[in-house]
Amino acid sequence: MDTKNNRKHLSSIANDVVHRCALQVKASDDSLVEGFEAEWKPEIGQYSKKFVEYCSVKALTNMCQSIEEKISDGSFSRLTFDMMLAWEMPSAADEESHTECMGKENEDRKAVKFTSDHDEVPLFYTDIMPLLVNNELSVGEDSFVWMGSLVPLVSDVINGRFTYEILTAPTGSRLHFPAYDIFLKEMDKCVKHLQKQATPKGVELADDEFILHVEGTASTQRVVRHIGKTSWPGRLTLTNYALYFEASGVIAYEDALKIGLLKDAELSVKPTATGPWGAPLFDKAIVVESPGQSEGIVLEFPEITSSTRRDHWLALTKEIILMHKFLSKFKVECPIQAWEMNARTILCIIRLHAAREMLRILPPDPTKFLIFALYDELPKGDYVLEELAESLKKVDCGHPSSASSILRCMNLSIAASGEVREGKELEEHKHISDESCSSLETAINQSKEEAKAVEIAKSTTEGLKEEGISDSILVLLELLKPLKSVLPWIREVVSWEKPATTLTVIATTLLIVYKDWVGQAIAACLLTVVVKMLQARKKRLTDKCNEIVVCTASDQSTVESIVSAQYSLITIHEMLQAANITILKMWSILISKARKHADTAMVALTGLAIVLAVVPFKYIVMGGVLYGFIMNSKPMKCLGNKSDDQSGNRRLKEWWESIPIIPVRVVDKLPECPK
Repeated sequence: MDTKNNRKHLSSIANDVVHRCALQVKASDDSLVEGFEAEWKPEIGQYSKKFVEYCSVKALTNMCQSIEEKISDGSFSRLTFDMMLAWEMPSAADEESHTECMGKENEDRKAVKFTSDHDEVPLFYTDIMPLLVNNELSVGEDSFVWMGSLVPLVSDVINGRFTYEILTAPTGSRLHFPAYDIFLKEMDKCVKHLQKQATPKGVELADDEFILHVEGTASTQRVVRHIGKTSWPGRLTLTNYALYFEASGVIAYEDALKIGLLKDAELSVKPTATGPWGAPLFDKAIVVESPGQSEGIVLEFPEITSSTRRDHWLALTKEIILMHKFLSKFKVECPIQAWEMNARTILCIIRLHAAREMLRILPPDPTKFLIFALYDELPKGDYVLEELAESLKKVDCGHPSSASSILRCMNLSIAASGEVREGKELEEHKHISDESCSSLETAINQSKEEAKAVEIAKSTTEGLKEEGISDSILVLLELLKPLKSVLPWIREVVSWEKPATTLTVIATTLLIVYKDWVGQAIAACLLTVVVKMLQARKKRLTDKCNEIVVCTASDQSTVESIVSAQYSLITIHEMLQAANITILKMWSILISKARKHADTAMVALTGLAIVLAVVPFKYIVMGGVLYGFIMNSKPMKCLGNKSDDQSGNRRLKEWWESIPIIPVRVVDKLPECPK
């Protein structure tokens, strides 16, 4: 039964994996071949890869029954890593091609070996020195995600690619066995650590409620709750259903304050700033807000430098809230399916804890290890979640390698939503996964590609965001330069400097308004813009316009520039004052503080309302256009009485200036409202 038969069409690593899988299921290599060939269809192709998948599925069925023990002794990590290697190089031809590529890489490495003797090495490598491996085989992204589709322990198929990017960023996007083994063992340590955490005081956790993170204890960093100007240190516990804050007492913790994270659909959590006496000085806190509460619950995570702890708690809390919103939105009412999604979320959080332990000096982005917080931010993330909801309905939560079964086999004290079916193999689950994951994988890849495009676009705006106010104003003026050529043309048309053009504009405007062709006119303008864009593409302006140059040079001296800036500030201040006065005068008219002016305004508004109600609006527009152009023509300017116009404008100005405003009083503290 333990005879190892090498098959020439398989690579050496694939032969080894097949033999070890046979030992795991207590069968011979030949029996695995017979079982596979009985199910395999030649039209599918990829015989070697499908055979490796078949053997891996068989072995993982048994291994997941005692997964905690297998992780501790390293056998699970070694075999699953070799499965990924065999999946990447299933055939002898694949192995030969890989050997040739590695030989060329080694030659290139020798050529540049002594060019830089003191290359910079990230400091966090000191925690995982075994990663500095050049000659050992490593696995790629596709095989890592494939393993996650079989066993959602080291990765989840929905965010496995993002997890892989973070884990392999220091090693050229290749995952080596030492890092993989450490990652799995850190996950096991994390589970055992969370199991030892005390239940919040005065709280009885639900049967399926699991503690996910705790801080504020004697062995961890402080957590402070802010209520107005007072601050209360304490212990903060996060579960898959709620946040619990226990204020520190003289001897022991007080009874926990429960902040439910699943009942209120409008519940939100966001970053905020806190400080002594309520001053928002330090951006290291979160606030949990609910429409039923007058004030949000503010929790601070003090740190000397960055806000890494706050970001970590914010991501975890947001993940739990979004998970319950997901279950509610897509009406996942089956308890077994709901618990399976809970279990997958818990495993994601455990992976994040493990990665933070591995990469202590440079903590990873929390959202890359989570599901809902990640796709809440990514473009087309809602499409991915829709596909996830559909695939969740097809998942068999009772098979040994489901997320809920894995948590149960890791001895978590959680009530089982369903029993593991002993001896049930993964073939049926594998076929279901192949069908449901194809559309899910397509949505994930599309979201990931668009996320890369968004990141590239955002990187182009970083330099502009770093500019000061003066530079931003100069850039704005430079961008508005094309409009300066439009203004003189409008002035020429209105002042009849080119009578033919003016008459054409008048006739066109009157015809469009009279015939109700406004929609068609707008359509014509939009098509004109499209034509201009096509002309720009034909002229290859994209290649010619690589940057916009803004000149900040000035003929003014330093003193003149300071004086000019001062006058600019004075002008802005006067504009603000004029705006405030205008609003206050309008308010005085509205509430009849100035009764005489209010009467005049009401009579004028009533007359205007009657005109608009009786006369069709298009005739009013046509009359306004004709009046505007005729009054600006040279004959009317010669025949018109300028003194009458000036007198009318003067009367209107005097009427406006005679409107009193409501006094404004600025105070440092709001007056108390009478009860």
